[in-house]
Amino acid sequence: MGNRILLFDTSIFVDQLRTDRHRERIASVSGRIRHSSVVLAELLRGAKKQAEMDFVETLGKHSPLLTPSEKNWLESGRLLTRMSVERGFPPEKLRDLHFDVLIALTASTHGATVVTSNRSDFGMIRRHKRFALEIW
Repeated sequence: MGNRILLFDTSIFVDQLRTDRHRERIASVSGRIRHSSVVLAELLRGAKKQAEMDFVETLGKHSPLLTPSEKNWLESGRLLTRMSVERGFPPEKLRDLHFDVLIALTASTHGATVVTSNRSDFGMIRRHKRFALEIW
């Protein structure tokens, strides 16, 4: 298990920053940690304090970034269309899901496991695209 690639979703960092609930699990994780450029962008978008911005910048400097490819972007549009037709999602929900779909597709491309606390959205995405998923 120490050789697997782990890609933390935004929800893990937000939970950690707000509640400190993942400290021990993050510290004891076994695997190669990579960060998603999508996750870092989401975190920066929500950062209000300099310390929060510094935290995100540090994440980007301490492990390699995985970024969605052109193929991932195009596939994300197709997946979101299928999900919208199947579930009748309004545009706001599709916008919210888009980054999660990109994170999942990027993880799949790199053989990484997405670690998230967002069971509902990533579980739904997984019904349309196979990728490794770990729920905390």
